[in-house]
Amino acid sequence: MNDCAGTILRRLSAQDVPAAMELSEQAGWNQTAADWRMLMDLAPEGCLAIEVDGELAATTTLLCYGRRLAWVGMVLTKKSYRGRGFARRLLTQALSMADRTAIETVKLDATDQGQPLYEKMGFRGEQAVERWTRAGTGQTTGTAVPIVDTLPENWRMADHRAFGADRSELLEELARRGQAPLVMNGSYCLTRPGRYSHYLGPSVCHSPRTARVLIERTLTAGDRDCSWDLLPTNAGAVAIARDLAFTPSRHLQRMVRGKDLHADNNSIYAIAGFELG
Repeated sequence: MNDCAGTILRRLSAQDVPAAMELSEQAGWNQTAADWRMLMDLAPEGCLAIEVDGELAATTTLLCYGRRLAWVGMVLTKKSYRGRGFARRLLTQALSMADRTAIETVKLDATDQGQPLYEKMGFRGEQAVERWTRAGTGQTTGTAVPIVDTLPENWRMADHRAFGADRSELLEELARRGQAPLVMNGSYCLTRPGRYSHYLGPSVCHSPRTARVLIERTLTAGDRDCSWDLLPTNAGAVAIARDLAFTPSRHLQRMVRGKDLHADNNSIYAIAGFELG
């Protein structure tokens, strides 16, 4: 879509990954090139960009979990192109796509800077989301030993119930990319590499006791800096994070447009990521 000479609204492609990484690194975000490629593979229609004179200027992604829920992420604009309304244009395009496909609910995790724009586009606040971080010890204490119950599919079913929508395709991809998923009694914990720190999540667990076992087992490799995005309303997750020497470093606001879709926050011990839900 050409709006004026040299400016194009189009889909992201694999060739854009290096330039997209520049945008996320400029913002100090933790995504890797593999994260960008995963989004393009899972949602090729929903990965949008604005190009100016051949340069990637802004991005936005829309990842759909069936027709029940879609998630907006990677709303980034290169510093030299900010103030031109590119984020609004990309969001408008993404939300139009969601409306055309009759998506019931759209959510995102907003920074303080982005929240006013999202409110103008029909989003309302739902709850807080926080990033907690822990510095690596510099000493390797071993690798996580997989725990798998007798019915591995239970962890996908548990996620569906807790999250409120089917994101099994995303979970399968994350499970392939990170260390082996730890699964116990239908509860699970996943981890994956990040640009600046290892990422813990998503994790859905039936009890604080099970969550502690899985998360502690996941974190046995203590030499790495680690990031953990959690819902502060889950007191069990907050308590475990504090006990394991994590401290809050970022505060965002989860926002929703369309129908309310409530998750089982007490079962969600780690989200999949600000761009994934």
